[in-house]
Amino acid sequence: MKILVTGSDGYLGSLLVPQLLSRGHAVTGLDVGYYKTGYLYNTRHHQPSTLVKDIRHLTAEDLAGHEAVVHMAELSNDPTGELAPHITYEINHKGSVRLARIAKQAGVRRFIYMSSCSVYGVAGGDVPVTEETPTNPQTAYAVCKTLCERDIMPLADAVFSPVFFRNSTAFGASPRQRFDLVVNNLSGLAWTTGEIKMTSDGTPWRPLVHGLDIGKAICCALEAPVAAVHGQIFNIGSNQQNYRVKEVAELVAQCFPGCTTTFGTQGADNRSYRVSFDKLSKHLPAFSCDWDVTRGARQFHELFKQIDLTLEDFEFRPYTRLKQLQYLIRTGQIDPDFFWKTGF
Repeated sequence: MKILVTGSDGYLGSLLVPQLLSRGHAVTGLDVGYYKTGYLYNTRHHQPSTLVKDIRHLTAEDLAGHEAVVHMAELSNDPTGELAPHITYEINHKGSVRLARIAKQAGVRRFIYMSSCSVYGVAGGDVPVTEETPTNPQTAYAVCKTLCERDIMPLADAVFSPVFFRNSTAFGASPRQRFDLVVNNLSGLAWTTGEIKMTSDGTPWRPLVHGLDIGKAICCALEAPVAAVHGQIFNIGSNQQNYRVKEVAELVAQCFPGCTTTFGTQGADNRSYRVSFDKLSKHLPAFSCDWDVTRGARQFHELFKQIDLTLEDFEFRPYTRLKQLQYLIRTGQIDPDFFWKTGF
């Protein structure tokens, strides 16, 4: 299958592309390049031909000849979404819906949209939420995910098959690392400081999933019969990986000898949700998660030891989405609409 992956140079994209290539697919990458400053580590994986372009500038001609699109290229996470909410809506909502429309126009058959379990917002955690549970988004980032699901779903027909992945919070090592995700951040703190200091009491629930398992789920969906996934929303993760944040901190600390943990009081962030993944297992029986938090933290321990990760490395701006975008704005490299400026 010939597949276009948007956000191919990102945290998840740089994990997904080698998985697709190893399964015999032809991949075209697309990335705007906000986070191209550096790699945490190098890999030997083949790099696909990559179109450097903002999704707001894509045309149907750019997508012609592709059988599938995996759309990952949006402004990532809640703090980044709140940096410029109007631009978040322009890129994450309008840009994504426009991409789906021109993909259909170009004859693309399959379209996988990366949504998020953050759409559930405040759901308590006593009863796991399902894909049928009413959404309750708390941030611009999560609101845009719900709007994209709403507006892309009606495009489904006999020739265009969208699928929506509500991903659990991702974790795990990636060449294009992010340290603004909970397991990744706690692992970095454990290695560089020997302490995990939680400002909250750690009681909220979160579902977690390794980036490689997200990639595995994407591969399964692309290779499944269209009827099994057509127009469906799937929570991505496993029932065994619903954790309280406090439990995550303790599991991570156990993988870094000598690391201590402390907790604060109930924080201002009231988001809490446990998630059911039964529908995913039913529709994609070939999928199961290979990673849990302990294995992911051990992966980080081995990686940090190998590359001799320092506190300066850990705090380097490209590994935190908000820091990097603030830097590009402050230095005038992107304009108020988040388009690259041409020259100085």
